[in-house]
Amino acid sequence: MFDAIIVGGSYAGLSAALQLARARRKILVIDAGQRRNRFAATSHGFLGQDGRTPGDIVADARAQLAAYSTVEFVDDQVEAVRKTDKGFSAQTVANGDFDARRLILATGVADELPDVPGLRERWGKSIFHCPYCHGYELDQGPIGVLAVSDMSMHHAMMLPDWGPTTLFLNGAFVPDAEQLAQLQRRGAKIESEPVVQISGEQADVELRDGRVIQLAGLFTMSKISPSSPLAAQLGCALEEGPAGSLIQTNGAKETTVSGVFACGDATRSFSSVAISVADGATAGAGTHQSLIFRDH
Repeated sequence: MFDAIIVGGSYAGLSAALQLARARRKILVIDAGQRRNRFAATSHGFLGQDGRTPGDIVADARAQLAAYSTVEFVDDQVEAVRKTDKGFSAQTVANGDFDARRLILATGVADELPDVPGLRERWGKSIFHCPYCHGYELDQGPIGVLAVSDMSMHHAMMLPDWGPTTLFLNGAFVPDAEQLAQLQRRGAKIESEPVVQISGEQADVELRDGRVIQLAGLFTMSKISPSSPLAAQLGCALEEGPAGSLIQTNGAKETTVSGVFACGDATRSFSSVAISVADGATAGAGTHQSLIFRDH
């Protein structure tokens, strides 16, 4: 019987585990190895780790966590979870069942990308969702925003700080007069011709009328959903954020099911490595305090 099982061993999960390890709690981290930012060569915006590869950041964090004697790791996928009389049970694909008093879900999200040929294979390389993570490296070159809804206005208003910006409407929405004025004040151009495909070494946008607009990088929004069914299995409430479904949590990162905590991308509309680490630390501390101040 562990004090807590953390499902997901990326930035949020390892950060949550560290708080519990330092409280000398017996914990298990179960990780299937599927980081959301696995397509990106480098990670940015995380103080002290700027420009490092995502895999190296995780490897260092895991090695530091492994130095704590109360921490165990299992490289596996959790396929089912259930509530028990003493807490929770997690069923893995290859290593059987594990029991714990508390459960932390750091399972991340799945990205549903716009259906444009050439986009998927450039995701994380020259097509991104977070300007703070990847905008600076475009070196003030031409930037595109591929609209998916009126929420893409947010991208188009932000990105001129990183380079001259073109908003490709692609039939997703039509800016109203006020939005057009806002874009004009920011110096953003608008392209209403539909996008046929993305090509080239970076992100060349091919339009239906035959024009090709060469870009240093392209930004767009994915539709997100929890990458694992575990929260739904337990009956945790979900809420709709601007980009999709998220696991609902309170200030301590506890879900609507007592004893189940969640952190990281699956609980936030806006995320980054730095934010995930902070989110995990909050969940770890919240989980620890729940073990102290509750009778069950």
